[in-house]
Amino acid sequence: MKPQAIGPVMIDIEAHSLSALDKEKIAHPNTGALILFSRNYDNPRQVADLIKQIRAARNGDILIAVDQEGGRVQRFQNGFTRLPAAAFYAEQPELAEAAGWLMASELLAVDVDFSFAPVLDVDCGVSEIIGNRSFSQDAKLAAELAGAFRQGMRSAGMAATGKHFPGHGAVALDSHLTLPVDERDLETIRQQDLLPFKQLIAQGLEAIMPAHVVYPQVDRYPAGFSSFWLQTILRGELGFDGAIFSDDLSMEGAASIGDFTERAGLAQQAGCDMLLVCNNSTAAEQVLDKLPISQNSKREQRLQAMRGKCQLDKDALAKSDKWQTISKQIKEFYEAHA
Repeated sequence: MKPQAIGPVMIDIEAHSLSALDKEKIAHPNTGALILFSRNYDNPRQVADLIKQIRAARNGDILIAVDQEGGRVQRFQNGFTRLPAAAFYAEQPELAEAAGWLMASELLAVDVDFSFAPVLDVDCGVSEIIGNRSFSQDAKLAAELAGAFRQGMRSAGMAATGKHFPGHGAVALDSHLTLPVDERDLETIRQQDLLPFKQLIAQGLEAIMPAHVVYPQVDRYPAGFSSFWLQTILRGELGFDGAIFSDDLSMEGAASIGDFTERAGLAQQAGCDMLLVCNNSTAAEQVLDKLPISQNSKREQRLQAMRGKCQLDKDALAKSDKWQTISKQIKEFYEAHA
């Protein structure tokens, strides 16, 4: 049987092991990736075994992802080095690249392809959901530190995903719970929020995740459903040719678009290569079954670039001088800011 291509939908699972329904969804032609959460994790050996089961359930490639940016967003903790929130690297900028390498190396060692990192949002002091997940309130420093973190990821063999385009840092509301509205004009956003995206794209950033935020002075649709943001600005003006991952279509910030099938269709039409449908098994099944099954070589090429390239397995990594040195540095830095 011909191996399946990477499909355009990212799903999740409920537990530490796969159910019969999980296996059925993983094998669906529209599935292309699976995101793991804290509920799926106990320890490195367990998650490596789970990932082996996931890959075995599909006749072809599947990408495995996690949110492991650090601070309050680190899904795997027991057996992994705790990472500080991004904002703290401004105190010791030389640690940003080391932390990116460490995060990526530890994930690749258990066969995770990538983490959705780094955050490229410029913190404006009003967003609780972003806050210290941002590298800085200064756009140039945010770009510099995020670029170093991404370089560390790259040197370990992991592709990076910049989020949340074109910037989530200037709205107070949480797009998990509602649809935030950013009233600023395009030129203001260009001068500040787009700077980190522009700089990392120039450095070869592999993927971007748009925000579930609406910018009514620019377009009536939230960025992840807007062909103006994704095609005119991101692909056209900024010259980005990597993968675009929608943010989770189950978030309330996406609800104004319509039902899950409508959300998936509009996000894909706007330019998203991969559609995330998480924490709602019924919605994931609807999207998998109702989204037209299509081959798209450009999409598949972009998504193939997200495959992890592991350099050291778990045992070899733990024995390496580099891991021992950097893990100790980051652990001490984390504890100083915990």
